[in-house]
Amino acid sequence: MIKAIQNSCLIFLPKKDFNEEEFTIIKKRLLKAGKQVFVTSDDHFFCSGSKGMKVKSDTSFYNVNVNNFASLILIGGAGSRAYWKHEAIQKIIKKFFDAKKVIAAICSSPIALAKAGILQNKKATCYSEDKMELINAGIDYQDRNVVVDGNVVTANDSRSTLQFTEAVLNLTK
Repeated sequence: MIKAIQNSCLIFLPKKDFNEEEFTIIKKRLLKAGKQVFVTSDDHFFCSGSKGMKVKSDTSFYNVNVNNFASLILIGGAGSRAYWKHEAIQKIIKKFFDAKKVIAAICSSPIALAKAGILQNKKATCYSEDKMELINAGIDYQDRNVVVDGNVVTANDSRSTLQFTEAVLNLTK
């Protein structure tokens, strides 16, 4: 049972305009590393990527049991901005954080971590166009590709996806 949880990663996809490159690279690398990958969203049917990719969620995030997963990974893209102030995703982020699980966010999605209050006293990065959101929230913004601070991993954009995924894998060994 414990091994199954250590091997389970939950990927959150915005219901529309998620970054397809980030999702595809992250999922493939996690599967190659032997992880079980589950997709969640607040859409009960299909999430639509920025270039038309359709992905069915395995579970609604309203039904997520934090105890079943080793990590939560938030995919970026323009659609992730709609979740910056979304109370339900903030509650899930806080539950993962309180349970000391790995939480990872790439591109614009680290702002949701800041809004959930888990980046206080931590270093983080995000998509360069969104950096003022972190800075204005009092977060120690780092102009780097990937930042690991404790159990939180943040990355700036899709060019950092593989490095980001390796950081997640290192924390979920």
